[in-house]
Amino acid sequence: MSSKVVLITGTSSGIGLAAAVAAAQAGWQVVATLRDTGRAAALRTAAAQAGVELDVRQLDVTDEDSVAAAVAGVIADHGRLDAVINNAGAGHLGTLENESVAEVRKVMEVNFFGVLHVSKAALPHLRATGGRLVTVTSVGGVVGQPFNEAYCAAKFAVEGYMESLAPVAARLGVTVSVVEPGAVATEFVNNIGVDLEGEVAAAGPYSDALKAYLDRTVGQFLDSAQTPAGAAEAVLEALTADRPAFRIQTSDWARGFTGTKLTDLDGSAVLGLTGGWVG
Repeated sequence: MSSKVVLITGTSSGIGLAAAVAAAQAGWQVVATLRDTGRAAALRTAAAQAGVELDVRQLDVTDEDSVAAAVAGVIADHGRLDAVINNAGAGHLGTLENESVAEVRKVMEVNFFGVLHVSKAALPHLRATGGRLVTVTSVGGVVGQPFNEAYCAAKFAVEGYMESLAPVAARLGVTVSVVEPGAVATEFVNNIGVDLEGEVAAAGPYSDALKAYLDRTVGQFLDSAQTPAGAAEAVLEALTADRPAFRIQTSDWARGFTGTKLTDLDGSAVLGLTGGWVG
């Protein structure tokens, strides 16, 4: 069994929970963190059912003091840190004219700056172990999607930051990867925290476009969503492969969808695709 230590954020449900259990099954010492340890019941149950032990700790990615304390606690108790999986994130639905810039900033705080807080605190320890920095982004970090402007902007920012950081970190022995899920059957969509019918009613001139987007997304896209365990397999690949790719998609669908953007020099393919989502 490996004595390597991995810290994972956002493990109360979904990909984070599945990745924590999978990493423990693969022999890692897993420090599973979440903003509210009172929501750790599902995590503890899954670990017990899998026959693994997790070190469950509090960590709020938007609070630098919380991040610093969590990382320091891992080093104090385990003596090392070999990998970090940035998984914590929050969904958001909206469009620019109908939301405040403050709301957009809040999305960035969780999904972008939260990743930076954790990564910055961890990097000295990852350098010491020749470790790995893995960030769960999204296909929304490659392809911009209607009514997901703020969320996609945050994920685009994470992808750009990590893609830029990767060669620099590699010179110092740290491997950087991003994992790009598509739709995943998790609590994430429920955590967007909005009344969808109310949003449509309040969307003014955007109501028809928003209804078309939601009908397509909820009625079609999410019905074929990947399981969290399936997505966690890609996270484990980034954690354990001898030479993991920088960019790892979690499914054939995600590979096809991101591939549309990565070969789309003038943007017409993406806009032709996503334009059909809004009517």
